[in-house]
Amino acid sequence: MNATVNTLANPSANVTASLQQEISLLKVELEQKDLLVQQLSEELFRLVKGNTAFLPNPEEHEQHSEEMRFLAEKLALVERQLVASQTLVQERDREAVELRQTIQEMSDRNRMLEQVVQELPNIYRAKFAERIVPIKQKIEALQKENRQLHIELQSLSFRLSGRTRRPAAQQQRLELPRVMPAVG
Repeated sequence: MNATVNTLANPSANVTASLQQEISLLKVELEQKDLLVQQLSEELFRLVKGNTAFLPNPEEHEQHSEEMRFLAEKLALVERQLVASQTLVQERDREAVELRQTIQEMSDRNRMLEQVVQELPNIYRAKFAERIVPIKQKIEALQKENRQLHIELQSLSFRLSGRTRRPAAQQQRLELPRVMPAVG
């Protein structure tokens, strides 16, 4: 993530640094020219004091004015570029912060989901154990009822076997109780 942010920020940082360096050079150049103009003005004033022959040439003055306007325009252009670059850098920084926040939120959510996935087997075992208890109880009740019915059947079979030894005329037909299977 940081490598991506640095990659995004480096071009803007290089442009900004380049623009700042150019502005600095232009400011130094402007200051030097201002100093020269001031020195020349002072020297001319000293020489010309009352001598009209040494008054500045309007053409040269116009040339210097044009050069100063050109430098001022160039400085304004560089300053606008610098402001635009700084705005772009601020926007990229804001996007980087938003991306870091999104990554943090996703990481937190991922950890939470991993924890839930790790707990699922225990949850399923507990739910299965809860659901199996009534089924086991019903099976035990059915087995108990089955043993009881088996005992009754053996008892009836034993009684019937004692009656079948009697002569056929004396045999009575014994009806067995009907057992309905338990529906569960």
